[in-house]
Amino acid sequence: MDYIKVKDKDNLVRDTYSNGIINTDYENYKKYVDSYNQKMSETQKIKDLQTEVSSIKEDLTEIKDLLKKFLT
Repeated sequence: MDYIKVKDKDNLVRDTYSNGIINTDYENYKKYVDSYNQKMSETQKIKDLQTEVSSIKEDLTEIKDLLKKFLT
C-alpha cells in the first residue's frame, strides 16, 4: 500500500488504494478511544442506576399498598 501525506496535516495520510484517510497518530487515537470508553461506561452506570431506582420505587409502592390493605 502506498500513502500520500495530506496537505497541512502532519498525522494524516491518504491510502492510494482505497482513497481513505488514515490517522497515523496512535497516541492521540488511543486517548480518544479511552475517553470514549470512559464516557460509555459512565453512561451505562447512569442507566443502571435509573433502572434500579425505578425498581425500588415500584417495590415501595407495592409495600405501601400492602400496608394500606393490612391496616384497613
